[in-house]
Amino acid sequence: VLSYMGVDIKSNDEQMVWDIIKYAYKSIADTVIIPMQDILCLGREARMNIPGVEDGNWKWQLDFSMINKDIVKKLRDMSKNFSRTPSSKLALQKQKDISEINQDQLLMFLEGRNFNSYEVLGSRFCNIDGVEGVLFTLWAPNAQSVSIVGDFNGWNPDSNIMQRHKVSEFLISFIPGLPYWSAYKYAIKGFDGKIVLKADPFAMHSETRPKTASKAIRLEGYNWSSEERLWQQNKSSAYEKPVNIYEVHLGSWKRGEGNRFLSYRELASELPQYVSDLGYTHIEIMPIMEHPLDASWGYQVTGYYSVSSRYGTPQDFMYFVDCCHKLGIGVILDWVPGHFCKDDHGLYQFDGTTLYEYQDMKKRENQNWGTAYFDLGKNEVISFLVSNAVFWLDVFHIDGLRTDAVASILYLDYEKNKNQWDPNKYGGRENLEAVKFLRILNEALFDRFPYIMSIAEESTSWPLVSAPCYMGGLGFNYKWNMGWMNDLLKYMEIDAIYRKWNHNLITFSLMYTYTENYVLPLSHDEVVHGKKSLIDKMWGDYWKKFASLRMFYAYMMAHPGKKLLFMGGEFAQFREWNFNESLEWSMIDLEMHGLMYKYVRQLNHFYKSDHSLWELDHNRDGFVWIDANNYNQSIISFIRRGKQERDYTIVICNFTPEVYEGYNVDVFEPGEYEEVFNSDRGIYGGSNVTNEGIIKSIEKPSKDKPYSIKLRIPPLATIYIKPII
Repeated sequence: VLSYMGVDIKSNDEQMVWDIIKYAYKSIADTVIIPMQDILCLGREARMNIPGVEDGNWKWQLDFSMINKDIVKKLRDMSKNFSRTPSSKLALQKQKDISEINQDQLLMFLEGRNFNSYEVLGSRFCNIDGVEGVLFTLWAPNAQSVSIVGDFNGWNPDSNIMQRHKVSEFLISFIPGLPYWSAYKYAIKGFDGKIVLKADPFAMHSETRPKTASKAIRLEGYNWSSEERLWQQNKSSAYEKPVNIYEVHLGSWKRGEGNRFLSYRELASELPQYVSDLGYTHIEIMPIMEHPLDASWGYQVTGYYSVSSRYGTPQDFMYFVDCCHKLGIGVILDWVPGHFCKDDHGLYQFDGTTLYEYQDMKKRENQNWGTAYFDLGKNEVISFLVSNAVFWLDVFHIDGLRTDAVASILYLDYEKNKNQWDPNKYGGRENLEAVKFLRILNEALFDRFPYIMSIAEESTSWPLVSAPCYMGGLGFNYKWNMGWMNDLLKYMEIDAIYRKWNHNLITFSLMYTYTENYVLPLSHDEVVHGKKSLIDKMWGDYWKKFASLRMFYAYMMAHPGKKLLFMGGEFAQFREWNFNESLEWSMIDLEMHGLMYKYVRQLNHFYKSDHSLWELDHNRDGFVWIDANNYNQSIISFIRRGKQERDYTIVICNFTPEVYEGYNVDVFEPGEYEEVFNSDRGIYGGSNVTNEGIIKSIEKPSKDKPYSIKLRIPPLATIYIKPII
């Protein structure tokens, strides 16, 4: 019996006491009675507990309590350390029964087909045959043993040992009476024999850094508003709608007193209204999945299912989303399925083996970021990641996901030297497993949520990123146009004198703009690490910088594709973005910055109201060049069309500080025109070179464009002209 209990009978008496007590506390019995006088005689020949001999029994009990006070104290301390959660005879039965719970769903997880696995894995409050408690289910196929540790058992790894599920790759345990918000981890004795404390991969809330434990919570409890229900009912495709995205980092948009983070609810009282007033249609939030390092901006994740506790609870974030939807603002989340943080409590080497990451070191390690790549060829990882994407869209009513760093998983040689990667089975550098994963992901998402935006941050010329899978695409419906961004920002830094020799930088994107469904991003990545802020990138003196940025924004709004601007760009913050402090809101009080804020607001609202600027964003009929080749004057002109016959906007961009009087712009039909928007207007801080009144067309000898209009072209400006109907 002692051997079965794990007691070393060769050890001293005191050690045997501890071993037996430990075994008793690890058991699931309601009450354990131990005759201590027998324990103290183990290994001795004396038999003091003789039936019918009362004196001896009492004598030894008295001696034990009087003489060995240190042992009594240790027993009491041990009793505290091995504190046990409430149990019952019924709970004992449950421990026997739960080995078959959710068997079908767990098998589907192993097959890479369970895309709602957050409903069965992790910790879930439940009632099993009348017993309230928490059911823990963990995928750790190579662990030698796992126990659940937390406040409820003094973080003792000898308590609450999990049992193997009938599907043996999983472990399961039911803890009756576990309090709401209990902190816990898994104490995993891995394949390598080491015991590590790991956070729950499916935890839906976590302690706030620097603490790293998971929290046992319920996601229920938030009542979505009636406006939210209408929002969900009225969803439709974004293809023929205005999409203008405000990218935001919640931790540095605005700070509270003492530089503290604002909560989700505090942000909800300000941010959605601010974005709505500015004329944006969506907010894109940089990652809010739990992450240990603020400086990672959220892109090195440990808790994929856990909304960051820096800002509050899951219900608080639901409230934030609800407030956005009430004001007609869609919510997009940045999502990082390619690589993950290697901190000890996270997914890395989870059960003593490469469980979530690639076994092959060449495929596993991202040397530049210090992270590990997910093994996208493993069925269970596919279930984990696709379920995670579904989770955010389903539980939090998110309207879209922007998948981060897609190129890093598509290419085996991404940012690697020749000896750091091996080709695929066809000899190429494409990661075939990643291609398959992305297609599975997007097919699963659009099957469940047909009107979401699934956006790829993909920086290469990989074809058909935003094409459906049945056409050979990756299945996203949007892709960031990194080429446009890099070309235009490079061009805007060039002295205007030399721009004529770099004219292709402002025209090249329009040669490929209809090969994908693009989002034009001016993102956070362009205003950090010495790259300077957008306003500071602009060529020229103080006035020219502001004029150039106004012109650039108006050109961006007229260029085919959806739009994105990072926070602070709306009032031309001069300083680079700093994740550790608030935006420089005081700058709005300065004249030119206040006028820029006013300008961006009016430009955004004009964009939303003018169908020609977005209705045919992804249709070649929506764009016509007027003149792409005037490199000598660095002027381009083109037409954006809507669906209606005479719904179009003529766009002229002057990338030099010169003013041109009587500039001829070809048009396709006779009639009267008017200037409807001008980035150089005095009310925005410009020089106020405008085209007032009616502009009449004149005939000219040309078959293609038989008419023209004469315009005043302002310096460093974009103007919009429309026919008078």
